[in-house]
Amino acid sequence: MAKSSHPQPQSVSVPDETALDATRVAAASEPLDVQWQRVRSRLRVSFGDAAFNSWLKPLALADEGLAEDGDVHLAVPTRFMRDWVANHYSERLREIWRLENAAVRRVVIHVRPTGATQPQSKPLAASDLPATAPIVRPTVTRAPSTLPILQVRDMDDIERELSAPLDPRFTFDSFITGKSNELARAAALRVAESPTVTYNPLFLYGGVGLGKTHLMHAIGWHIRQRFPERRVVYLSAEKFMYQFIRALRFKDTMAFKEQFRSVDVLMIDDIQFIAGKESTQEEFFHTFNALCDQNRQIIVSGDRSPSDLEGIEERMRSRLGWGLVADIHPTDFELRLSILQAKAEKNGLTNIPQDVLEFLARRITSNVRELEGALNRISAYASLVGKPVTVTSAQEVLQDLLRANDRKVTIEEIQKRVAEHYSIRFADMHSPRRARAVARPRQVAMYLAKQLTSRSLPEIGRKFGGRDHTTVMHAVRKIEELREIDAAFAEDIDLLRRKLES
Repeated sequence: MAKSSHPQPQSVSVPDETALDATRVAAASEPLDVQWQRVRSRLRVSFGDAAFNSWLKPLALADEGLAEDGDVHLAVPTRFMRDWVANHYSERLREIWRLENAAVRRVVIHVRPTGATQPQSKPLAASDLPATAPIVRPTVTRAPSTLPILQVRDMDDIERELSAPLDPRFTFDSFITGKSNELARAAALRVAESPTVTYNPLFLYGGVGLGKTHLMHAIGWHIRQRFPERRVVYLSAEKFMYQFIRALRFKDTMAFKEQFRSVDVLMIDDIQFIAGKESTQEEFFHTFNALCDQNRQIIVSGDRSPSDLEGIEERMRSRLGWGLVADIHPTDFELRLSILQAKAEKNGLTNIPQDVLEFLARRITSNVRELEGALNRISAYASLVGKPVTVTSAQEVLQDLLRANDRKVTIEEIQKRVAEHYSIRFADMHSPRRARAVARPRQVAMYLAKQLTSRSLPEIGRKFGGRDHTTVMHAVRKIEELREIDAAFAEDIDLLRRKLES
């Protein structure tokens, strides 16, 4: 069971009733600020330094004395902080103050921005809250200009400052769907269209240039168009880290917390960039928990699944896998060709023949960005030089890119990737073991070695523990038969092949 992110009060020693009576009589004649200092000390002991510094230290007396009705008035700089303290600390705050002064009936919390002399909004006390307190969207006020960064402003300004611009080209309509990305696109569209939180978080992962960022932007555009009242913030993990560093530098972490915990949809791209950044991970962890507690949507992307993220704390990896994890596989030939055809049609590139598009889809397998770059290069060549585009001219213009994509797959790479895929040891590829859990992956590796390398059957057999070439022939025939009768197995083999070719 996940631990609650709310701090749990520690026990505070309470004197017996006889001693309390004498203390309360004496306390009633003391100035309220003297009582307040003792209350602050008890709060620090009760909740610990972390919670005290984050939420209770900013509290200040709003009046010089105790009101006739027994109300003590405190002030905080923002409505967000007022709501949080009223929801999580006000009852304990009242109990502790009554230990100091029995005349205290309620603790009332106002919003008073720094420099203001009068409360800026309706105060809250514990008795004002319903049994289940609603999520209150903060109406933030302007901070003084002395704070150079992350000043507390209107939410529209906050959204514009925090969120990176969304690329208008990256929409669901322009995203080409195939077997390798259909789950990720369907999950992204479901999150974007749902008025409630469906999967929290949605975690998208895949290699470079396969469409993660495209889907993130598409989600952002769709939500802003369908639910314009929702506040959407999209940024890279790197920018999140820099914002946090600036907040630390200028001692303005409270404004940082308020801004990121006041959005409706938070999208963080390339989460792997905060690997090894312990303080940033700590802050993102608490932001994640706060948004989940408020039922706000979180969408994260990375280059690998949450469980495989290195340099990320275990508790964070666990939370990233809470919702739906959708991977984007390397593209196959059909998807690459569809992408090229769609791009050529959209950009009016009618001068590029179909055989050239097929040539590009077959030869450039690394990622979609390189594929689009190649299309742009040969289009520019045709326009600037004035020559027709042919397969031969495409080879000449793209020779550097084609060389980079002509990487030779080795048998060792195949063995390693297949062993990882089927969760067996690399040494099992060479061992004499014949258990099916080992023999079948070994046959798959032999089949792929025959398909993806130019090695002869005897050479392949030697790489698998000195086996005879007839063993390799049997493995190839067996895998081909299984592919014919088992669609799921065939798809598994195709996935391995695409990964090795990418």
